[in-house]
Order: sequence, then C-alpha cells, then structure tokens
Amino acid sequence: MTHNNFWLKKIEISVSEAEKRTGRNAMNMQETYTAYLIETRSVEHTDGQSVLTDSLWRRYSEFELLRNYLLVYYPHIVVPPLPEKRAEFVWHKLSADNMDPDFVERRRIGLENFLLRIASHPILCRDKIFYLFLTQEGNWKETVNETGFQLKADSRLKALNATFRVKNPDKRFTDLKHYSDELQSVISHLLRVRARVADRLYGVYKVHGNYGRVFSEWSAIEKEMGDGLQSAGHHMDVYASSIDDILEDEEHYADQLKEYLFYAEALRAVCRKHELMQYDLEIAAQDLASKKQQCEELATGTVRTFSLKGMTTKLFGQETPEQREARIKVLEEQINEGEQQLKSKNLEGREFVKNAWADIERFKEQKNRDLKEALISYAVMQISMCKKGIQVWTNAKECFSKM
Repeated sequence: MTHNNFWLKKIEISVSEAEKRTGRNAMNMQETYTAYLIETRSVEHTDGQSVLTDSLWRRYSEFELLRNYLLVYYPHIVVPPLPEKRAEFVWHKLSADNMDPDFVERRRIGLENFLLRIASHPILCRDKIFYLFLTQEGNWKETVNETGFQLKADSRLKALNATFRVKNPDKRFTDLKHYSDELQSVISHLLRVRARVADRLYGVYKVHGNYGRVFSEWSAIEKEMGDGLQSAGHHMDVYASSIDDILEDEEHYADQLKEYLFYAEALRAVCRKHELMQYDLEIAAQDLASKKQQCEELATGTVRTFSLKGMTTKLFGQETPEQREARIKVLEEQINEGEQQLKSKNLEGREFVKNAWADIERFKEQKNRDLKEALISYAVMQISMCKKGIQVWTNAKECFSKM
C-alpha cells in the first residue's frame, strides 16, 4: 500500500503532548487512559503555500493496532517496537504507575520515536495505513480492520509447532534467533545493574545532605569558622539535591536500551515467520512425494509401504482397470498442482529471505550506531557527574581554607 503524493514531501512528526482522559471501554465500563497528540507538518512548500499542521489524538492501544498490522503485512521487516506499556527495571524512587506523569512523558517520547522509526524506514514509510494513522482521526480503526490483517496473522500454536518440527532450518535465521535471545538477556542484565546503581547512588547523594545539615548546625556555634562551615554546608545541599535531575536524565538512556530490548522480539518475529514458511514448504514437499509414490504404486501394481488402501485391496479384491486409471488421473492432477504450489512456495521463500536479510542488515547498522551513541553519551554523563562531585568538594575545601 502506498500513498505517492504524501511521502514525496518532507514532513515533521511529533507527539507533542499527553492528556489524561476518562471514557468507556468495549465492555461499557468507565476507564482512565492517556491520549497522545500527534502533529504532522510539511517542511516544504506546495505551490508557494505552506501546508498547515495536521493534529489528532491517539491512544496507546491504537499505536499497538498499527504495529500489529505492520507485523502481519511486512513479516520480512524488523518492525520498530513500542515503548513499554508499564514501567520495567525501575529503581525504588521511580514510580511503576503507568499514569505517573514522568512515566507518561517518557512514553510520549518513546511513541514519537516509534513513529519516526517508521517514517524513516524505506518501505514502512509508504504504507497507506500509517499515513491514515497520522491524518485520519475518525474511523481509522475500521479502515485497519477492513484490511483483514487479523485473518492473515499466524497463530502462536502454529508458530510453535513449526519451531519444533521444521527439519531443515536456515542456519542464518537460527543464529539470528539465538543472537536476539542473547541480546535481550544482556540488555536485561544491564538495565538491572543500572537500576541497582541508581538506587545506591541516590542514597549516597542524599546522605550528603546530612553534611549540609551538620555543617549548618556547627556554624551556629562558631564565630571565626561559622561562615566557612555555612558555605560548605550549602555546597553539600546543592550536591545532594542534584541527584534527582541526574537520574531523570539517566532514564532517557535507559529507555534507549529498552528500545533494543524490545527490538530483540521483533528480530525473533522475522525468524518465526521464516520457520513457518520453511515448515509449510517441507509439508508441501512431503505431500507431493507421497502422491508421486501413490501414483507409481498404482501404475506398477506394487505397494512399498503399509497403507490402509493396501489392506482394503487384500480384503476386498483388486480395483478394476478403469478405477485404477481414474485414480491415477486424479493423482496426476494433484501432483501437477502440488508441483506448482511447491515452486511458488520456493520462490516466495527465496524472496522472503532476500528481503528479510536486507532489512536485517539495515537494522544491524542502525543498532550499532544507536547503541554506540547511547553508551558514549551515558559515559560522558557519568564523567560529568563525577566532575561535579569533584567541584563540590573543591568548593568545600576552599571554604574550609578561608576559616
């Protein structure tokens, strides 16, 4: 699905604000939810006139519907993940409430990033449903459902069956599946470590507030040393209060890591689809081989394997030549049809592998670039934080020196 006119223009996409609302759900029960304002604006001009900004409100569930649609229609693509619906890997001062203002703000940023990921993808950006998601507020859900994507979605049971029963899996996809599992494990451990460090760091910084209180109390009983102690206490108070902003900034980097934690599942989805296609191919090949064997046995009058038909023949006598010819004719038609289906599935499988691997290579470049940037920025932030700590104690030292 494409919309040629819209995506030829450069546009800006933003999720500019979030709003808490109350309404009725599908069960006609009252619920509280968060709606997000999506704004799109052309940065180019058409016939000398600037295109006006489009804006509409969407719920998180509508973002989920969009992604589910993309997963079905573009199974060979590593579809960008959504930000978490409920907070994970939180440290003790961070609220796990999905209505918490700070969490809603981080999710707003994550939803904007999700849309920007799609808009920058060479294939997904041209999808008509995505375009309508940004521009059509009313009846958008009905438009998505009319595509019938739910009927095309593979069942989890079928995918699980293919995983265990496929006989000739592609090693590249098997390795990729193992890599995605390991990537998810590594990032999960990293986020847990970061949460523990944040907990302890928060305590260390806040304890410095005790220095401020003690120095202030001490300054009240000293004449010559009072001003120096009071100033040193002030620096300690500033240091203690700075941790709130520091850890708030850290959450931004944690969210960048979480995106790739969820990308691991997107990689596995591509691998599962390939397993399903390979399993269907093997079943089709097996069915074709069985029909060819049946046709050969009927033509030669020999039975190589045990079959119900063979037992029936022994019990009730041989078929007439006319009956055998009719059965051979039916089997030949089924064999011809089966060969065409097998050829089609082979072509479909090769096309899937080609397209999937191209997108996986694109994803790998994006991942390496993003994670490198995030880790460097996190290291720079830690260095800056340490420098601020050194500066606080340098200032305190100067205060003590003036006493």
